[in-house]
Amino acid sequence: MRDKIDRTYVTRLAQEILTIDSPSGYCHQVMARIEQECQVYKGVFSRDHKGNGRFTIQGQDKSRTIGVGVHVDTLGAMVRSIDAEGRIHFAAIGGLIWPTADGEYCTIRTRDGRHYSGTFLSLSPAAHVFKDAKSRTREPEQMYVRLDEVVQNRDDVTRLGIQVGDYICLDPKTVLTDSGFIKSRFIDDKINVASVFGLLKLFAEQQIVPQYNVTFLFSTYEEVGHGAACLPAEISEFIAVDMGCIGEDLTCNERQVSICAKDSSGPYDYQMVSHLIELATRYHLDFAVDVYPFYSSDASAALRGGRDIRAALIGPGVHASHGMERTHYLGLEHTITLLGAYLQSGAPHP
Repeated sequence: MRDKIDRTYVTRLAQEILTIDSPSGYCHQVMARIEQECQVYKGVFSRDHKGNGRFTIQGQDKSRTIGVGVHVDTLGAMVRSIDAEGRIHFAAIGGLIWPTADGEYCTIRTRDGRHYSGTFLSLSPAAHVFKDAKSRTREPEQMYVRLDEVVQNRDDVTRLGIQVGDYICLDPKTVLTDSGFIKSRFIDDKINVASVFGLLKLFAEQQIVPQYNVTFLFSTYEEVGHGAACLPAEISEFIAVDMGCIGEDLTCNERQVSICAKDSSGPYDYQMVSHLIELATRYHLDFAVDVYPFYSSDASAALRGGRDIRAALIGPGVHASHGMERTHYLGLEHTITLLGAYLQSGAPHP
C-alpha cells in the first residue's frame, strides 16, 4: 500500500494547508478548503455547531462507525489591548514557545476583513538601547506586536479598524526540502490533513472500501482543549491522528509513525494500541511506541467530554513541537499506511 500513496498530492496539499491561517476559533478559511477537497471523494461532508468538519465514507459493514480525528486549529494570539504609543499587546491562543516568536512576522486580521502585517517583539527589542534586551523574558506580558503602518498612538491604530479581540496569525514559514523534510510552524496538526486526504485518494484509486463506516473529524479547538469533546453519537471508537513526540526518553524520529500508549490524560485503549502495533509489524512499517509526558489529544477531549468510546493516538514524528516544527515525508507515508491498514482490517472488539 505504501508504494501507491501519491507523494506529490500529499506534499502539495500539506504545503497549501499549512499556509492558511487557522488559530483556534478562526478556522473558517481552512475548513472551506477542506470542504472543497472532500468534494473530490465519495462521502458526505457536514459541520457541527462549533465549526468542526465531518466527512463520512461508507464501509462494508455499516453496523459500526470509526472516528478518525485531525485538528486544523493552530497556536496564535489575539489583540488584548493597544497602548498609548500604538503598540499592540496580545493574549496567547494555545501554548506556543514564545521565545521562538521573538522577531517573527505576523498578520493582524480585523473583524471586517482587513489585514495588516506586523512583527512580534520583546518590550526591550534593541540591543543598542535596552540593557536587558538579551535577558528579558519572552512571554506575552513582556512582548508586543509592532504594526507595519504609520501609527504613533492608540487612535491611529483603531482608525485602521484594529480592535481588541482581533486575531494575530504567525507566519508559518513553510519549507519543503529536497531531502524530504517538511518544516513549518503548525505541522501539529495540519500536516495530518494531508495524511487523511492522501489516504482518501489511495482508497479511491485502489477501490478500497474500509471494513466499517468512517467519519473523519476536522476539529477546530484542539489546541485549547475541547476540539472533539462532543463526537457524533454513532462513533464507538476514535483514532486521533496527531503529531508524534520526539525528545528525551522517547524513541520516535521524524521518519517514523509513532503509536502513543499513554499521554498526560492516561493510557489509550489496550486492544486498539496492541492491534496498531501488530499491524505496523505485519506491514514492516518504521514505527515507535512511546509515552508522551506533556500531551493530550482530541481523543482525550472526547473521553473527558463523557463519550463512551475506545481511543488511540498515532502520527508522524514531529521535532520541536510548538516552536519551529519539522517532520519528514516518510513519517506521513508510514502514518497513512498504518491508518489505512487499521481501517481495512476491522477494529478488534473489546
